[in-house]
Amino acid sequence: MTTPPIRCFAGGLALLCRCLGSDGTEQAENMRIFDLSLDKLTEVVVTDAKIAQPLDTVTQRLEVLRAADWERIAIPQRNLSELLRYTAGQFVNPLSRNDANWGSYAGLGPKYNTYLLDGLPIDAFADALSLDPWVLKEAEIHKGPASVLYANYLSMDFAGNETSLAGITNFILKDTIDARATRIAISAGSYRTGEVRFYHQDRRERLSYFVGGSFEHSDYTAYGAPDSWLHTAESPRYERSKLYADVAYTFDTPDRQTLSLFVHRTNHWGDTGRPNRQFDNHYETVNAVYNQRLDEAWNLQGKAGYRHYDRSWEEDNYPADLDLRERDGVDQRVYPADLTLNFRHAGSSMLTVGGDFQQISYRTYTTLNKVNANSSGLFLQEKIVGDSWILRAGGRLNRTEHTYAIIDGTKPRLADKAWDSQIWSAGVRYRGDPRWAFFSNVGSSFLAPSAKSVCGTIASTDEGVAGHNGQLPNPNLKPETGLGTDAGVEYRSNTGFAFGFRVFVNRVADAIVDNVVSKTPSQSQSFNAGKVQSRGVELTVEQSGRSSFRWFANLTMNHSEVQNPLVRDQDGTAIPFVPTYVANAGFTVSSTWHELSASPRLQVIGDYYDSTSRAGRACFGSYSTLNLRIEGALARRRDRVTSCVLDLNNLLNRRFAMPWQFRDPGFNASFGVEFSY
Repeated sequence: MTTPPIRCFAGGLALLCRCLGSDGTEQAENMRIFDLSLDKLTEVVVTDAKIAQPLDTVTQRLEVLRAADWERIAIPQRNLSELLRYTAGQFVNPLSRNDANWGSYAGLGPKYNTYLLDGLPIDAFADALSLDPWVLKEAEIHKGPASVLYANYLSMDFAGNETSLAGITNFILKDTIDARATRIAISAGSYRTGEVRFYHQDRRERLSYFVGGSFEHSDYTAYGAPDSWLHTAESPRYERSKLYADVAYTFDTPDRQTLSLFVHRTNHWGDTGRPNRQFDNHYETVNAVYNQRLDEAWNLQGKAGYRHYDRSWEEDNYPADLDLRERDGVDQRVYPADLTLNFRHAGSSMLTVGGDFQQISYRTYTTLNKVNANSSGLFLQEKIVGDSWILRAGGRLNRTEHTYAIIDGTKPRLADKAWDSQIWSAGVRYRGDPRWAFFSNVGSSFLAPSAKSVCGTIASTDEGVAGHNGQLPNPNLKPETGLGTDAGVEYRSNTGFAFGFRVFVNRVADAIVDNVVSKTPSQSQSFNAGKVQSRGVELTVEQSGRSSFRWFANLTMNHSEVQNPLVRDQDGTAIPFVPTYVANAGFTVSSTWHELSASPRLQVIGDYYDSTSRAGRACFGSYSTLNLRIEGALARRRDRVTSCVLDLNNLLNRRFAMPWQFRDPGFNASFGVEFSY
């Protein structure tokens, strides 16, 4: 399915639940969502104020993707970020099925869009590798300077701490189970890949739940450049298993008091194609949510979570030999919590106040680092909703503390660092005509350097040493501050046509960027790049509704620049991972004959770089990919449906290069059969 328009693509959350058929299956939901008449589109979103709000009261540009949307999208790299691939304003770039997404958002790097799971932060890198899309009901993508209601995520791994200067993506779990339903899917495809998936949901009076899991095996294929550190001597096989469950209980009446618990575990193990390059990764995610409506005006909610990232891998002596050199690993545990009080007044106006907290422990092995961190914040936001105008303003007081117990095996001289920050955000939206809306937002950000950036994953003495792949330390990093602004216009007609235009400007002082300092061995290092600025435009057009033919197209153009006159090699260069443009287009054509549908998706990527160093950077991009998903119902008998899905990925067979000597393996395909009842 195409990317949804800003207001006219689906019903509200409560309306959507009521539109489920008697069998309660997601397939029935997917078929009926298009039958909603436009006069019933009372869309409701929750990210804006952490409580259900009319979409038209959100000052930012917002896109809502539902399960019906991403059921039309193939995710060949098995990464949650791929569900967002065809939305404007971002570049989704998972390096392989075993690696994270190194893309960009609104002309900035991969750490400037905060990922949330039901309003609690998750890691845009590790959790996107772990979470199963079948647990999700929808995703809300808030673009532009984000709300102050959400703290930075203190992930110490991958690109480090993550902030919401470019926006927020909130993945929302299924929260309303109306009836019993079961899904079983079996698929097979290229590289001798096979997968089995299972999902079941049910409701018992006040108690509702869902459980599920999957197992995948693949011999996979080479996904690195020839003779690189990713050189393969055999098939880089992997196996991945997922197990999850969610239980929710409603006290008193449905509007008064609810408690839910979600748990998810992923095991991901295999090798990268050499005898002593095995990996064994485990990810655990827990979300607990308590909500109580105190009265018609006041609402209280408390949330707590647990995220565990346990990654281990082997290193050999390539290219000298393939003998085992060492076993490395990272263990990170994050405990986020949030308490929020909402006060509804003057119609739809909303005052939101609360506090949040994060506790983090981070350990690396071989190069021994032990770091503990915590973040605590207080936030307040007022949103005034009038007949034509919406005004929003808020602020956050935050304290971030790092304790460096051990760096490179020894206790450092400066063991503690703390930063106090004050950030703010404001926005305005004007709707004088039901078809047109104008909006503008501005906000600030603060981001401390992460433990991985400061401590590295290899020692400073390993620079240039063969076989020592990883992150070099930089203990002299300074925190960065940012300011983002955007403005735009949206239009929708009552026939399902939608148009959107947004311009954005983001500025970051003392920006922390990851530069590639060596290709073989593969080594990177974080630097303060001075001042960086990104400017860009987004243009989207779509046609949706009840038609059997729905289409979309969007274009994002970026211009990013590093301003560092003290280092001539980095002055005037582009921000890493930011393409000059990203263009997407696609359509879905459907037929009543066996409920057959075809959904091709085309993406064209402009040039981008992996470093701010003019002398050391490599250029990527200027390629296109074409994916096609074909779906149909083999049999339907009452509430039992047998359907099939054919995914044809990278039909143009573009084996394009990506950062750190990764390479897309080219064309691949999969075929699956699903049983729903």
